[in-house]
Amino acid sequence: MSRPSAPVPAPGGEISPPPARVAVVGAGLVGLSTAWFLQQHGVETVVFDRGAVASGSSWGNAGWLTPSLATPLPEPALLRYGLRAIFDPASPVYLPPSRDPMLLSFLVRFARHCTSARWRTSMAALALLDEGAQQAFDEIEAPELDAVGPVAAPVIAAYRDDRSRRVLVEELRHIEECSGRRVDVELLDGDEARALEPSLSDEIASAIRIDGQRYIDPSRFVGGLAAALTRRGACIRTDTSVPSVDADAHGVRVAGETVDAVVLATGAHLSTLARELGVKRIVQAGRGYSFTVAIDHAPAGPIYLPVQRVACTPVGRRLRLAGMMEFRPPDAPLDQRRIEAIRTSAAPLLRGVDLDDRQDEWVGARPCTADGLPLIGRTRHPRVFVAGGHGMWGITLGPVSGKLLAEQIVTGTTPIALRAVDPLR
Repeated sequence: MSRPSAPVPAPGGEISPPPARVAVVGAGLVGLSTAWFLQQHGVETVVFDRGAVASGSSWGNAGWLTPSLATPLPEPALLRYGLRAIFDPASPVYLPPSRDPMLLSFLVRFARHCTSARWRTSMAALALLDEGAQQAFDEIEAPELDAVGPVAAPVIAAYRDDRSRRVLVEELRHIEECSGRRVDVELLDGDEARALEPSLSDEIASAIRIDGQRYIDPSRFVGGLAAALTRRGACIRTDTSVPSVDADAHGVRVAGETVDAVVLATGAHLSTLARELGVKRIVQAGRGYSFTVAIDHAPAGPIYLPVQRVACTPVGRRLRLAGMMEFRPPDAPLDQRRIEAIRTSAAPLLRGVDLDDRQDEWVGARPCTADGLPLIGRTRHPRVFVAGGHGMWGITLGPVSGKLLAEQIVTGTTPIALRAVDPLR
């Protein structure tokens, strides 16, 4: 690959060459995708992570590549839970008692965005990223990528009654209106749903089949991506903390390395470094839980239990159950009550599943923003960029975010899809 050499306009109007060497802080899917597309532009990359590859929210999540379902987290339905519900450890959305002023500020701003009007505004912005999500995955899956690529399969959203199903049907209609794209859905009764997925119990009375979606085993895919990056010349340094970023007009100093630019893709820890660089929007950990169980009949694709907010994904011969939104510090220990809450809510709706044979119990911190939109682009310093705040949609939007950010870094031009997710907004 040849290195970039054509001059591009810098933010201040100066002419400067594109960066030849870029550091990426964060070895999750978002950070590694950015490094991948920077390599495609001929840029040398070095990646740092305070832990291991995919050790954050990339490891145990549901692994859904579902742009038709990628919506802003703050929605009117969340306000209907009420205060009593969100303080209940069994609730799908849980807020442990806290006096943390940053968390309280985030929650106030989050609540202000839980309106229909603001949801539609954020959805229209998110739709621009959703549009390129699947293509970015196709581009990133090179032949040398030693991982299981995205598998095409419908998502089956299952319900106990027709009334509950109307909520998602209406939301899918709004998604179509905001994106201008048709979502391929089919309404099913309980018997039709079980004919497609025998792992659904007799309590399922209605369902929605959503076609055109895909899924991955996230830890295997991200690990394969890291290996491919290394073979292509990237240096990945794990167990390396980055306590600060020292940037001036000539370059950036990070973890003992001097580079031309740096990308901060540190997930729920993004605010730690980005706040000093003008990124004032709070990135709050919205922790999700998961585990795998033995199952008699592994489903062909993902199963979604929307009322319970539980996502089920086949992982080899087992089934991964993932869910919960817990507003707690990212490094807090796993709360076993949350695992039990997922088990209890899913048990009546699945059959042939041994929910006592739990393995891979995991908690990961999703990076959430108050308006439900990620933060992708340049910070106050022209050599420092951020990529994060994707909430529950880091897998779906990770590669397209990395692709568009790499384009901005190399060309100096902001793609249209990144204008609404400007970190300085």
